[in-house]
Amino acid sequence: MPLDPLVRAFLDQLPPRPKAWEVTPEEARSGFCAMVKAYGAKDVPIGRVETVTMPGPGGAMALRIYTPVAAGSEALPALIYCHGGAFRHGDFEAYETTCRFLAAEASCRVIAVDYRRAPENPFPAAVEDVTAAVAWIETNAATLGIDPNRTAVGGDSAGANLAAVACQLAAAAGEPHIVLQMLLFPVTQLGAAFPSLTAYGEGYNLDKDGLEYCYGLYAPKEKWSDPRISPLNTGKLAGLPPAFVMLAEYDPLHDEGLAYAEKMRAAGVAVLLVDWPGVIHDFILYQAVLPQAREALVEAARALKSGFSLS
Repeated sequence: MPLDPLVRAFLDQLPPRPKAWEVTPEEARSGFCAMVKAYGAKDVPIGRVETVTMPGPGGAMALRIYTPVAAGSEALPALIYCHGGAFRHGDFEAYETTCRFLAAEASCRVIAVDYRRAPENPFPAAVEDVTAAVAWIETNAATLGIDPNRTAVGGDSAGANLAAVACQLAAAAGEPHIVLQMLLFPVTQLGAAFPSLTAYGEGYNLDKDGLEYCYGLYAPKEKWSDPRISPLNTGKLAGLPPAFVMLAEYDPLHDEGLAYAEKMRAAGVAVLLVDWPGVIHDFILYQAVLPQAREALVEAARALKSGFSLS
């Protein structure tokens, strides 16, 4: 379908932004956070937000835990969430309302992972951090107030890439137990030549050249075929947890996300695929201007609740 008029208006009123290579990592991070806060949801109710630290592969690592209102003292299901940001930006502050919303709508604890980012910490730092966080959270489930038998792993964009890789590694190792992978607009193959990357790689708020620049900060091109970087390249998908995959029609990453969903299905993995028409990459971040954003997050939360109830 045509680009939604509200999305077109949103894109038209965005101020010009520098190219990815024209700003420092700190400038990229602050700019991304400011944009999400300007166009994101405001004042999403939450019961409690707390930050804890765990021993990570690169030193102490922070986790931020979102507990819904009136949660009580019983163990809750949990979503371990990896934020997006092209492996370079994104942080707790940029994803505060997204995590609050999912915790409230899915009646679960959301545990956001402050994984290390490029270029200061290139691959495999982020993969190691997320994998370590998933294992540590399961081991410390009782202390964290979560049910280790009802744990999901998810994320958006680059964070969905890390979530997919973590699920692959967990399946290969036979632990920990993950009931659902929630992959929102995932990066699944760095350097892909899919049609959507060409068709929507400029003018839709996520530019191909900027993506490839950030990918190069994360890992050199000669490593991009590694399944821990490009999970679409793995030959071992059987045994993965059920997946909820959300795509957006005008997303440069649309086709690689679709290819990963189809490859999982072919391997016998249960996949619920939702393909939103007329919208752009990661539109869920812009609830203040795009009504579809809230609808899509409600849909994701509903999939989470269903995954938790089937475990």
